Amino acid sequence: MELLEKIKQQSGLRGSQTAFIGEGESLTYRQIEEYSGRLGGWLLDSFPEEKGPVVVYGHKNPYMLVCFLACVKAGRAYCPVDLSVPYARVRDIIQAVQPPVIFAVGPTPQDTEASLTLNRIRALGKEYPRAAGREHWVKAEDIFYIIFTSGSTGTPKGVEITYECLNRFLDWSKDLGTPEEEKSGKVFLNQAPFSFDLSVMDLYTCLFCGGTLRALDKKTQGDYGVLLQELKESRAAVWVSTPSFADICLADSKFNGELMERLEVFLFCGEILTNQTALRLKERFPHAKVMNTYGPTESTVAVTEVEITEWMGEHEVPLPVGRAKPGTRIEIRNQEGAEVPDGETGEIVIIGDTVSTGYYGQSSLTEQAFFQERGGVRGYYTQDQGYKKDGMLYFGGRMDFQVKLHGYRIELGDIENNLRILPGIRQAVVMPRWEEEKVKSLVAFLTWEPDAVLAGAKPFQISQEIKRQLKEYLPDYMIPKKIIFLDKIPVNTNGKADRAYLKGLLE
Repeated sequence: MELLEKIKQQSGLRGSQTAFIGEGESLTYRQIEEYSGRLGGWLLDSFPEEKGPVVVYGHKNPYMLVCFLACVKAGRAYCPVDLSVPYARVRDIIQAVQPPVIFAVGPTPQDTEASLTLNRIRALGKEYPRAAGREHWVKAEDIFYIIFTSGSTGTPKGVEITYECLNRFLDWSKDLGTPEEEKSGKVFLNQAPFSFDLSVMDLYTCLFCGGTLRALDKKTQGDYGVLLQELKESRAAVWVSTPSFADICLADSKFNGELMERLEVFLFCGEILTNQTALRLKERFPHAKVMNTYGPTESTVAVTEVEITEWMGEHEVPLPVGRAKPGTRIEIRNQEGAEVPDGETGEIVIIGDTVSTGYYGQSSLTEQAFFQERGGVRGYYTQDQGYKKDGMLYFGGRMDFQVKLHGYRIELGDIENNLRILPGIRQAVVMPRWEEEKVKSLVAFLTWEPDAVLAGAKPFQISQEIKRQLKEYLPDYMIPKKIIFLDKIPVNTNGKADRAYLKGLLE
């Protein structure tokens, strides 16, 4: 069954059940269905000729979901933007999308016009006289959502995911870890912001299965005492997060099966799950499954799955990321585009029914990254390295200058380009610092000319000022943790920054 029909069915079967809890507010299935329908009706009446995407700006409020569904019920895509995204990047996204209206569930972005505030959204959802009918809902190949990821040019790129892609993903994710019927009525934990596609795994899988989503906001995640209490009170059965978030929680011995006695399954995606993390979870939560998955935003969240056993944790390094889901084929190809034998490393290429149609408004980038096979099946060149053993996929890192940190995909060139626009910075190279097979932090190597304001300042003071300025353009997770000043950036024989030499400085 398609998602919108399933949510409508849930509102009839379990209308009074809480569907979403977040930011001190909750909504039932019936409320979400009714409010999104009316808000969708308002969209249709207010912009009858305009079918472009709508930006939804906010954090973890339940009305974020109302806005998402209102958009697709009115036949248009939505583009989620979290409050943590700096204004410069919000402005770039708005410029790229050109939305007819902005649903500002959080504080209105500065200098933005045509925004609907949360109070107005609430009023329209409850009072608007007509709802968007089924005939207006998005169709299979219509774009359902657009999520912007880091771009190597310094400008974010929007990944288009169609309704068909999402439905094919849900056909699989509803049974991920435990069968759909066993998830019914249970609590799903949401850690990722909605501008990060990992959230799709908990949000829509939860609604499809008839569960209750409990969203952990940024403030809660940043206060360890509050976080542990929230986890205990959540009564969550399904955990969805990056491995890094689990590592944060594991730092406290109280994070165990007694604290979360109903927890049945951990679902991980977004970055490398290390053996140490998996084994600690197996020890702390002996009755919960640990599921590892892999997939880029361009193929709708994830395309592989494997349950990590204690034996795997002790003997398989790195851990496998799983076998391909139904409807997906994964090939490992060499530089000439030919498939390589089992066990040999190459580029991971994804072909299947959840591959994106491309990057919004960026046809040249789309042509570089995507292709079509006979019969119209889409494929995507991931630029991830990996290998297969007996059909099981193993991830081997990035082929380019892209990394994952705390689950976020980051183009190092994006940070470098934004660093170079700051006063006094002549050259910038950003490098990842690795620990236990995953990126732990980012380090920036800079050549810098002091200006009148910072002349004579100590390196620490200069670093703090550069980070402060960079936060005007980039989200916190993209700010380098450490800045190292050099007289000049070393170059290799090709005249490019000698990243191998710089990597040695980090060891």
